[in-house]
Amino acid sequence: MTERDSHDGHAGPPVTVVMPTYNEAANLPRMAELVLGLPVDGLHLKIVDDSSPDGTGLLAEELAEKYNADQPAGRRRLSVLHRTEKDGLGRAYVAGMTAALAEGAGYVVQMDADGSHPVEAVPRMLDAAVARGAGLVVGSRYVEGGSLDEDWGLHRVLLSRFANRYARAVLGTEIRDITAGFNLWSAATLRELDLATLDSAGYSFQVELKYKAVRAGHRAVEIPIRFGERTEGVSKMTLRTQLESAVVPIRLRLKHR
Repeated sequence: MTERDSHDGHAGPPVTVVMPTYNEAANLPRMAELVLGLPVDGLHLKIVDDSSPDGTGLLAEELAEKYNADQPAGRRRLSVLHRTEKDGLGRAYVAGMTAALAEGAGYVVQMDADGSHPVEAVPRMLDAAVARGAGLVVGSRYVEGGSLDEDWGLHRVLLSRFANRYARAVLGTEIRDITAGFNLWSAATLRELDLATLDSAGYSFQVELKYKAVRAGHRAVEIPIRFGERTEGVSKMTLRTQLESAVVPIRLRLKHR
């Protein structure tokens, strides 16, 4: 499933980009500038910071002050959600997405703060959702036209491809990039899935949410992206999150037999 569209601007339901952060001070100013420079009317960036020791949370507040300064009363382009506990990427996303829905977002985008997700693809993802009536649009590395950064080592490439094939085989899904972290969701889909009921705390959150969406009958569309290498800093992937990612597909399949 692939979708290629051109985009000339968006005047539909509000779009919120949810961006979890932990020690991303070196990347955040550039990412905020790129996201808020997109040709999408009413776009909002919500940063979810897990008490980063490098001062990312404070920097996010400074960016919020900068980008909200010239806005009408009651309207913000950037907001910050501070969490006191670092308990997994999935939990951070649930907090940010829940807040976005409560604030009236029509679509919610998941995006990493490290620069690996191509910001310029967001309008194409939005167009695909509107044109195809999709509840989920995946920025996919593994459909025709998708790719990985050339700097990825062979080990990482093989691990990523294996993780996708493994999860797809266990769950019986047609989504080619089931582990993708760059996704656009309709608000209606997220509300129906009930984010509070998700079990996964780490990266496997990506798999669980997609699987539940497809099982519930929501249309999923994939558009090709080039997945880049992080701009600054180091990966947050740990052995614990890799083990969780291996167990979750089996647990989901057993639960929903």
